Amino acid sequence: MMPDLEEYKWIVPDFVWELDEHIDFEKLMKALPDAADLAKLLPDFDKIGESFTSLKGFFSPGSPGETAFRATDQGYDNDKQYKKMSRILTPKFYFRGLLGELILLQQQIQQHEEEARRAAGQCNMGSSQQKRKVSDKEKIDQLQEELLRTQLKYQRMLERLEKENKELRKLVLQRDDKGIHQRKLKKSLIDMYSEVLDILSDYDASYNTQDHLPRVVVVGDQSAGKTSVLEMIAQARIFPRGSGEMMTRSPVKVTLSEGPHHVALFKDSSREFDLTKEEDLAALRNEIEIRMRNSVKEGCTVSTETISLSVKGPGLQRMVLVDLPGVISTVTSGMAPDTKETIFSISKAYMQNPNAIILCIQDGSVDAERSIVTDLVSQMDPQGKRTIFVLTKVDLAEKNVASPSRIQQIIEGKLFPMKALGYFAVVTGKGNSSESIDSIKEYEEEFFQNSKLLKTCMLKAHQVTTKNLSLAVSDCFWKMVRESVEQQADAFKATRFNLETEWKNNYPRLRELDRNELFEKAKNEILDEVISLTQVTPKHWEEILQKTLWERVSTHVIENIYLPAAQTMNSGTFNTTVDIKLKQWTDKQLPNKAVEVAWETLQEEFSRFMTEQKGKEHDDIFDKLKQAVKEESIKRHKWNERAEDSLRVIQHNALEDRSISDKQQWDAAIHFMEETLQSRLKDTESVIEDMVGPDWKKRWLYWIGRTKEQNIRNETKNELEKLIKCNEEHAAYLANDEVTTVRKNLEARGITVDPCLIKDTWHQIYRRYFLKTALNHCNLCRRGFYYYQRHFVDSELECNDIVLFWRIQRMLAITANTLRQQLTNTEVRRLEKNVKEVLEDFAEDNEKKVKLLTGKRVQLAEDLKKVREIQEKLEAFIEALHQEK
Repeated sequence: MMPDLEEYKWIVPDFVWELDEHIDFEKLMKALPDAADLAKLLPDFDKIGESFTSLKGFFSPGSPGETAFRATDQGYDNDKQYKKMSRILTPKFYFRGLLGELILLQQQIQQHEEEARRAAGQCNMGSSQQKRKVSDKEKIDQLQEELLRTQLKYQRMLERLEKENKELRKLVLQRDDKGIHQRKLKKSLIDMYSEVLDILSDYDASYNTQDHLPRVVVVGDQSAGKTSVLEMIAQARIFPRGSGEMMTRSPVKVTLSEGPHHVALFKDSSREFDLTKEEDLAALRNEIEIRMRNSVKEGCTVSTETISLSVKGPGLQRMVLVDLPGVISTVTSGMAPDTKETIFSISKAYMQNPNAIILCIQDGSVDAERSIVTDLVSQMDPQGKRTIFVLTKVDLAEKNVASPSRIQQIIEGKLFPMKALGYFAVVTGKGNSSESIDSIKEYEEEFFQNSKLLKTCMLKAHQVTTKNLSLAVSDCFWKMVRESVEQQADAFKATRFNLETEWKNNYPRLRELDRNELFEKAKNEILDEVISLTQVTPKHWEEILQKTLWERVSTHVIENIYLPAAQTMNSGTFNTTVDIKLKQWTDKQLPNKAVEVAWETLQEEFSRFMTEQKGKEHDDIFDKLKQAVKEESIKRHKWNERAEDSLRVIQHNALEDRSISDKQQWDAAIHFMEETLQSRLKDTESVIEDMVGPDWKKRWLYWIGRTKEQNIRNETKNELEKLIKCNEEHAAYLANDEVTTVRKNLEARGITVDPCLIKDTWHQIYRRYFLKTALNHCNLCRRGFYYYQRHFVDSELECNDIVLFWRIQRMLAITANTLRQQLTNTEVRRLEKNVKEVLEDFAEDNEKKVKLLTGKRVQLAEDLKKVREIQEKLEAFIEALHQEK
């Protein structure tokens, strides 16, 4: 029942602990007289003993000391007798005197309890003597009243001492906060321990290590008052509240520690909430509610994700508590179907830790038989070695319960089928959410002072109030910590050794890089590869761009521009047709097609640099990350919208030019035209072969034949070739009478053919004929540059098609040059910027990194990093714990 007096060692001034730094005690010892001379200077202990006897008599009933002692009930400052007493006892021994009085009161309480028990026993033994029985009951009532008065006096004196201690402690902590005083405080110890728990909560669950360190797990039925008890311990209304609905939707870890100011802050945030200001309290409650709702996945009601919160303030008991969602018996509308099972699994996961302290909260205002949590707790801790039972709403229970002895049975552990280290009864307010902590404390103290439960000794003084509960839980918590932390450190030491051995055996030549370090390495490689784009030569860019662009537009040029123009009868009509179609093409399609080609070329080059293996230095562990960065960067990149407009003007001007300046350009145009036509002729020959089947040579060599359809097409082909031989100037399209003639000729040979098949076959036959004719014309135009310079005057040779292909070739070269400049001057830099942004986004997204950097090597490095960090922090904590002792 007595507080831990070691908490008051801080009263000794700091300079006492630092005397050895300023005083040479060895020299001082030499200067002192020897033991014989020193003994003469000592006081007479016999006389001191006599004085002490006199002082003891001074406090006997009816003495001045007893009057001064009683003055503590009315207030020290207003009592003249106490002022007289304060002159006798010097201020230097003031706190020692208060502690002495507390000890005397403690002895009186024990004496009264013993007398009450003896009197009760005598009363039961002498039940036959009625008069004596009445007098014994009166004596018991007097003893109980005296005991209650002494207990309340003891409680008030203890609270006064704690209040004064709290104010002095606050001043000391404020000095520490300003950096004046550098002595280590106990708050750093709990912060160190909380950090270890935070790291353990993120550690891989397969090692089953995160549940071996103590924390206080707060469990209870929904609306049993769990959160209110926690708020009383934290001395602030910090949690969201609602009437009857589920408010705690995820575990909330609260680290309580001492500090000069009453503040709260989240683990992942630097913002401090001032708990003395109502607006900050409201903001904190709102932030907790938002975090809870964000942690709950779609389709769920509760979350397993833990919210980490630190609360600092003067006089707070140092400990780590975890508030869990309230246990429910029925899933109501609006809840996920598995809500009940999820809450049970969360509670069991925390309570199955053999070193967890279970703070079991039971609503005293409802029937005990309706409780669900007590059965759950008794399953997890059947011996009650780490359970503390708390009965809430005792004020309502006292009013509503017909038999007060039922409350006594609960507190004595006789009603529920569960055992516990201790049993407490608390009152956490009148049910008004706007009540302050101070008003709740006053109401709780007032209730227990007037409660029949205390007056009739059904409850003991040390079993009531949240203050006593907080002290008991803190003591139990630190006892558990001291007993288990070194064992946990040894376990991590063994785990670290195993992991390091596994790494040395599997990856002897690689550094232990965790996921973040691997990401940084991959980031640098990716940025180097992006910079490599700037090292691509202009010639390489232009060759790729020109080749790709021509592949993309060649079909349109041949089919829609060259072939229709070539069907005209004279050069004037040819040039007019070409100019009109080139203008339409440039205005509508060509610039957009060119930009598409440039963007695709940039993507291909970027992908080539990102995916090509660099020999032995290539690390395939980065492949997924590089692919994701590449795809996301390309997705975000957009070509400059004004590029098409400027490109359109450049292409239009290039195609308007018809002046070939030298024979080299003329020959290059002929070569370009020949390559293009030969490629088209080859494609056409392949199509015809598929239509008519293999020729006689392939049929004999490979022993294959034609199908029936191929035979029909072959006969049709032979008929159409006769038409072309008869008229080499034949138009590109068959007349209807010609189609009829071909059909009748085939029918005469017993072959029935559809007119559409005749036209389809004619298209390919005529195309082949035209391309061969155009290639022959190219040969004739090789010596035509002289006539071109003279505008083909006095010459039957016309080479307008060569000029067309020269214009196309020049446009392709100028377009490729323009696109290359846009690429190297603008788009590569913009792409590099996009890559950097993507990498920065990925760096902040842990889920993305876990998804993209995977494998045994990564996981092993991650485990090694975590285990080392945990072990180092545990060792630092253990060292600080020993220093505190």
